[in-house]
Amino acid sequence: MDGVVAEMPESGAAGDAAAVAEAPRAVFAALDLGTNNCRLLIARPARGGFRVIDAFSRIVRLGEGLSRSDRLSDEAMARTVSALKICGGKMRRRGVTSVRAVATEACRRAGNCTEFLERVERETGIRIEIITSDEEARLALAGCASLLDPRVPRAIVFDIGGGSTEIMWIEVARGRPHLLDQISLPVGVVNLAESYGGDRVAAETYAAMVARVDSDIAEFDRRNGISQAVRARRVQMLGTSGTVTTLAGIKLGLDRYDRSRVDGTWLSLLDARSITAALLEQDYEGRATNPCIGRERADLVVAGCAVLEAIWERWPVTRLRIADRGVREGILSELLAASRRDRR
Repeated sequence: MDGVVAEMPESGAAGDAAAVAEAPRAVFAALDLGTNNCRLLIARPARGGFRVIDAFSRIVRLGEGLSRSDRLSDEAMARTVSALKICGGKMRRRGVTSVRAVATEACRRAGNCTEFLERVERETGIRIEIITSDEEARLALAGCASLLDPRVPRAIVFDIGGGSTEIMWIEVARGRPHLLDQISLPVGVVNLAESYGGDRVAAETYAAMVARVDSDIAEFDRRNGISQAVRARRVQMLGTSGTVTTLAGIKLGLDRYDRSRVDGTWLSLLDARSITAALLEQDYEGRATNPCIGRERADLVVAGCAVLEAIWERWPVTRLRIADRGVREGILSELLAASRRDRR
């Protein structure tokens, strides 16, 4: 897989204008509109992969209340359109020549998502496609597969999202991942927190969350014999999501979240459970003071921990590789590959 060669911080309008003047022919953009986040990466081809020249991420909570109404709320749509206008402006200033913008679980479920995406295109100029859970998992794997250990023959790769969780069972052969099976769980940090609460979470409530998730993965485990492979120590685990990157940031004791220090690091099962136990003792305000969580995630992080706990209880791999990369990087890699084919 082509990798991220280097990253540049976001810049202002003057920097953007200068970048356009210097820009090579190809400039790619990948936009991932999830249930909780709106994320954009803009990149140029570089030796060995692509070079990120601009980025944007904002928590928009597009799926807020969706579990109760099956519709996107006016407030959530307004927040999201505001963020997408910023994304559209960045893409224009950077001279983007090829873009893929995708939406995931919230838009898959919402009855009014077609009208919402028409509004987005009308007001921002961005055309967003709703992708299937299978396509979401495939792109996430393409984005983070370079972090897999080629010496371990099987892998569990998962992405804990806002409205769903994608889990893949992978064979690693000749250094490359091959998808054997996958499942999309209808639970993520937003809908789980809305169902069980996100302020003070009692031990029995947390246990109920874990059991809820485990019930969804039991058959997936049985049909693939994953537990047996884990017991034989033939399985590695790779996670990509705000939950696992947050826990990794806490483990590292970061004063502020730093992607360069988190991406590719490891988190042990014991450390994850210790951090989770500490978070369960806190309320929303207590968790919000942690610089790797903040107020926007303080009501969601325990729900994410419950999803991770269910995965790790069923498949107790000793440690987890952390990926702060996924769908957007997968899109960029495919745009880059298509561009190279076209040139040939």
